[in-house]
Amino acid sequence: QVQLVESGGGLVHTGGSLRLSCVASGRTFSNKAMGWFRQAPEKEREFVGSIDWSGHETYVPDSVKGRFAISRDNAKNTVYLQMDSLKAEDTAVYYCAAGRGGYSGDLKRDYDYWGQGTQVTVSS
Repeated sequence: QVQLVESGGGLVHTGGSLRLSCVASGRTFSNKAMGWFRQAPEKEREFVGSIDWSGHETYVPDSVKGRFAISRDNAKNTVYLQMDSLKAEDTAVYYCAAGRGGYSGDLKRDYDYWGQGTQVTVSS
């Protein structure tokens, strides 16, 4: 069982930055890939990045490439999402998720534990 708690969301102006954190409980965190997703009102949950168990391999989709970066600290059971040059369309609830194994893809079904989410609002 893995429990995930996100933090770091808030209100920021266009062009600003935020760093989201996700703290995991449980002894298996360091064996699992982690991912970040977001969901805006009336929209499907969207993948915004993943990191493998070691932290050496990361992936972000083209929609956020060059602006978002994902990292992790296994000693702290924490994964981060650094978001720069934020735009109004980045406004959403952001969720972290724990993968089924050491490497995970960009689909929701690749992840079996989810946090409650943290709201990010970007005002223009």
